[in-house]
Amino acid sequence: MEFAHLSVLALFCLAFVGISATTLSSEDYWQTIWPNTPLPKAFSDLLLPYGKTNNLPIKTEELNQYSTLFFEHDLYPGKKMILGNNNSLRNTVRPFGKPRQGITDSIWLANKERQSLDDFCNSPTATGERKHCVSSLESMVEHVISHFGTSKIKAISSTFGVNQDQYVVEEVKKVGDNAVMCHRLNFEKVVFNCHQVQATTAYVVSLVAPDGGKAKALTVCHHDTRGMNAELLYEALKVEPGTIPICHFIGNKAAAWVPNHSEDHPCVI
Repeated sequence: MEFAHLSVLALFCLAFVGISATTLSSEDYWQTIWPNTPLPKAFSDLLLPYGKTNNLPIKTEELNQYSTLFFEHDLYPGKKMILGNNNSLRNTVRPFGKPRQGITDSIWLANKERQSLDDFCNSPTATGERKHCVSSLESMVEHVISHFGTSKIKAISSTFGVNQDQYVVEEVKKVGDNAVMCHRLNFEKVVFNCHQVQATTAYVVSLVAPDGGKAKALTVCHHDTRGMNAELLYEALKVEPGTIPICHFIGNKAAAWVPNHSEDHPCVI
């Protein structure tokens, strides 16, 4: 799990000394705001030159991370988790030219059909959702600050390993309600969908694999599931939308932004 801490006051301090984000590379911009804080790997695609790509945003070994649906009451130490319990959700990833949007969107009826990038970013949001497409690190940070309107925020991402699909829950920590999720869309152009769905709770779940390997799984639980894809929910959990909270892991190509309530220096974060 990787953390990034940000303060609106820190941005004021940067402006005061004459530092402009427009004159910096994305990496320098990040380090200027968060000295000695690595950029979360979830956002590394945003460092690619414009028009470049590092192949599909969701690679084969990552699919099971996104296609695991479960109940909130399953989040307890000792619970066994097998990744990839929904084949339909995994199959939403398509080659370039026939894309569907980010796989975490596929559990919502409003986002089920295949769309172009422009169509997806300009389409109406699901009920209770605020959506914004961003193609740069700077625009993501500015959007999230504007959304929360708070002095401090932090980004939390998963650290799943490859070639592991069985885990046991070791620890569960709540990190916030109604987080803003930013995840890479399944298009050739590097674009992240930053969106907030109301009535959600984000957790970080510590997992242990049979070989002793460990992972941190960013997890989102939806308390209002009335807009979810009924077919996918029934296939995975044998339940209907609107009946019980549903959770899913968030893979390595996404992060959750939540308020940061720790006491940090106002200008050096």
